[in-house]
Amino acid sequence: MAKNVVVIGTQWGDEGKGKIVDWLTDEVAGVVRFQGGHNAGHTLVVNGKKTILRLIPSGMLHPHVTCFIGNGVVLSPAAVLQEIDELTASGLEVMSRLRISQACPLILPYHVAVDQAREAKLGVDKIGTTGRGIGPAYEDKVARRAIRVNDLLYPQRFHDKLVEVLDYHNFVLTHYLKAAPVSVESIYEPTLAMAERLKPMIADVSAELHQLMADGKQLLFEGAQAALLDVDHGTYPFVTSSNCLAGQASAGAGVGPQALNYVLGITKAYATRVGSGPFPTELDDETGEALRKRGNEYGSVTGRPRRCGWFDAAALKRAAQINGLSGLCITKLDVLDGLPTLRICTGYQLNSEIKSGVKDEVSAQASGAIVDILPYGAENIECCTPIYEDHKGWTDSTVGISDWDKLPINAQRYLRRLEALVGAPIALVSTGPDREETIVLQQPFA
Repeated sequence: MAKNVVVIGTQWGDEGKGKIVDWLTDEVAGVVRFQGGHNAGHTLVVNGKKTILRLIPSGMLHPHVTCFIGNGVVLSPAAVLQEIDELTASGLEVMSRLRISQACPLILPYHVAVDQAREAKLGVDKIGTTGRGIGPAYEDKVARRAIRVNDLLYPQRFHDKLVEVLDYHNFVLTHYLKAAPVSVESIYEPTLAMAERLKPMIADVSAELHQLMADGKQLLFEGAQAALLDVDHGTYPFVTSSNCLAGQASAGAGVGPQALNYVLGITKAYATRVGSGPFPTELDDETGEALRKRGNEYGSVTGRPRRCGWFDAAALKRAAQINGLSGLCITKLDVLDGLPTLRICTGYQLNSEIKSGVKDEVSAQASGAIVDILPYGAENIECCTPIYEDHKGWTDSTVGISDWDKLPINAQRYLRRLEALVGAPIALVSTGPDREETIVLQQPFA
């Protein structure tokens, strides 16, 4: 019986989703990206060769697979064409296998201008966006002024909408953000030229996915960012601008929720975060720096160093619940090799003062309370002091192990404890960047 799987990040992103999607793609006819933009990268290592993908689904490395960019993605024409050219130059056939939803909102230069001007205005209080226009593009979508992929097929319609939306954004840029305006001329002709290249790939993605399912084919739905960056359920306002949960696969691709059969949550064996926002288990010490260096914790798109910390089971418990996880995949276990003691955050004690020392009335009412799940909102999370339990580490290398029984016994105990605290079974363990370096306890497509 055909089965569809959703792959979701369960922390703050960068969990290694790309490798797992690539590994699972052998089982499917199509891989679907359903949210986000080109502000997050997926790094794949196949036979020692590294490939970084930003918009194009990770399944593109498999010649038998069709890749879909669903309507939930905000699409930069320039970014997707650059990525297509990079992959084509490496010898991959891309354009005949890539389908782009006609309902995708576009990211255009004025979105980038607004994004960067906003962050500059906020200064030290900035959100920590990548400055690629993702947030402003999603705002236009919700405000019902977005220019969408389908509009590129009609030059006059595109021109009229562009004039109207620039009237709004240029007012904001010049009067509020004190930045330079963006001209119609700088966008119109260059975007139409890119549209000519995109036309053969523009499709009714929802209809094509339904036809594949009707033909008994399996699909893989690929999320970007992660649950704790979800605009509703993450560490708001230090979040991305889209819903990053498994449920968004339905809305962002145009399939019914009953078509999503298995949700695989990807999590590192420790925790990382990029940009601003609360991070209860962050290690601003030698151990944190060691994790960063050993795990090569630098953004695949931005190059920004990632903040590192101990595994946060209370945060993962929240992610497991809001995604309805069927199973977990633990990645980067080998980064912990050789550490004498490992710590797991099992919950938090709520404090009456946030880290900046400013009194918080809501937290003060519950000061001293113990919770075992991540609270909502950045202000409340800032009031959390993590509660740890310590576990013995292991000295043997776990790199490349593909058999559970060959893991050091303390590594097995550590993983089983994570499993119990999070409330979801471990299906896979990644012990290295290559697709062959994987322990399989439960095949999601089985």
